[in-house]
Amino acid sequence: MAGQRPERPGGGMPRQRLDELLDELQVRIAEVRGTRDRLNGLLEAVMSVGRELDLPQVLRGIVQSAVTLVDAEYGALGVIGDDQNLSEFIPVGISDDVWEQIGDLPSGHGLLGELIRNPQPLRLSELSDHPASYGFPPHHPPMHSFLGVPIRVRDDVFGNLYLTQKRGGADFDAEDEAVVTTLAVAAGIAVENARLYEEGRRRQRWLAASSDLTSALLSGVGEHEVLDGMLVRAMDIADADLAAFYLVGADGELNGSLARGEDADEHRGVVLPSSEGTLAGLALGEEGLVQVPDVEHEPAVTVEPERWRGFGPAVVVTVGTKERLSGVLMLVRRRGRAQFTSAETAALPGFAGQAALALELADRRRDAEQVSLLEDRDRIARELHDLAIQRLFATGMTLQSARRFVEHPQAMDRLGRAIEDLDATIKIIRSTVFGLREHDSPGTALKLRSRIVKAVESATATLGFAPALRMEGLLDTDVAPDAAAEVIAVVGEALTNVARHADAHRAEVSIVADAGVLAVVVSDDGHGIPQDGPRSGLRNLAERAERLGGTLSVLARPEPGTGTVLEWRIPLAANPE
Repeated sequence: MAGQRPERPGGGMPRQRLDELLDELQVRIAEVRGTRDRLNGLLEAVMSVGRELDLPQVLRGIVQSAVTLVDAEYGALGVIGDDQNLSEFIPVGISDDVWEQIGDLPSGHGLLGELIRNPQPLRLSELSDHPASYGFPPHHPPMHSFLGVPIRVRDDVFGNLYLTQKRGGADFDAEDEAVVTTLAVAAGIAVENARLYEEGRRRQRWLAASSDLTSALLSGVGEHEVLDGMLVRAMDIADADLAAFYLVGADGELNGSLARGEDADEHRGVVLPSSEGTLAGLALGEEGLVQVPDVEHEPAVTVEPERWRGFGPAVVVTVGTKERLSGVLMLVRRRGRAQFTSAETAALPGFAGQAALALELADRRRDAEQVSLLEDRDRIARELHDLAIQRLFATGMTLQSARRFVEHPQAMDRLGRAIEDLDATIKIIRSTVFGLREHDSPGTALKLRSRIVKAVESATATLGFAPALRMEGLLDTDVAPDAAAEVIAVVGEALTNVARHADAHRAEVSIVADAGVLAVVVSDDGHGIPQDGPRSGLRNLAERAERLGGTLSVLARPEPGTGTVLEWRIPLAANPE
């Protein structure tokens, strides 16, 4: 045709081929852009997990970043515990309501445990086809495609990333695996930084608690008040549900306990003749820190195991050395919670050692105060003996010499009674002087007054408060040794009964030797003695009284909650010496 230029052979590219090349170029450009966007997303994810220092926030941020990067519907991070099971499981994509319906979080069996046993990346088109998979629990959402990648902290596997159900029904590919593996490397660094920060902060809190404990004990604050505060701090730092401190005697007996937290009342005032078969005994046998995965079903705990009903992981540490043991500290979590990790308990033995040192320093301070008190008692005893007794004796001699000048019968009788009263006063003062000076003979046994004071003081830990004490009469001179031993036993058993059964807030011990009778009265403001309550302790007290020709009476006050009065009476021997 006129005006139409013929196409030259080889002079140009066919239009169809050019369109194909342009389409391919656009696809490559889209791929490059996608790769760029994914790299930018990966970079942002790496930066975001590296910003946080709070470990729980770091772990959740890792899962959320992984889910976003590979367009997965569900994701989770499982932390591997010391027992090679999952100690924590952080899910993303499943609501709290669904998790509550599913029940307990996975512990690391089945397919999740496959990555624990073989810490290598794992991709599956259908996770149910894997030999280690054995299905899902009820209410679990359906999942098919799977990608798992381990998270390493240096040479140790910290945990695993689990990603399932890629959106659009596609499988996870090699690029997804490469992206998540890269994220896992950055996650390992972030986890290590967060763990180091958390361990440093926890160690600092333990050191601060140790310092506060020492300062409080040395400043004169009551020991039980300080130990109670120690339990509160330890429970908070270790994230425990219950903290208890059992006082251990020289022969392994349990002389009382303090407790704070859930079911603390079950662990207060525990008194047992031996620690065998108890959680405290388990720690004493190991002489150090002991971890128990399930204290409720621990075979070694055979004495009163019902105290631990509903509790699971526990860590127990002795406070003091075998030669000078103060007690046993216990931290316990509820059943279903994770076990205490080595990072959480690393500083606990040091804290217990510092607590033992603080208690010993407090004992030394009390000893120094006791020495000062004894010196004052020596001075008072000397003044009583050198001044008061001598003047009273001189006055009595003067009155005796004046009797021959008195002729009136009534005046003679009154003068004789005055002389007898002076003799009785001298006897009382001499008994007091002997009591003040009894420490001068270290090889001899303590007098009854001092033994009573010690018995009442030792019951303070069991009761949770200091009982009032009143003593009258010549207890150190008029009470025979066998009767004195019974008095100490009666006081101890009566106060133990108050601690274990009365739920009292106040108690008073009164011991009076007068008119040939020794009376021991123990009263409290508790809820009284129930009609169907145990009576073995009261029978023991009654038998002790009967052996010495005495009686026991127990009076429950008429008003509810006003307590009980126990009175134990025996006759005094004419010449106890």
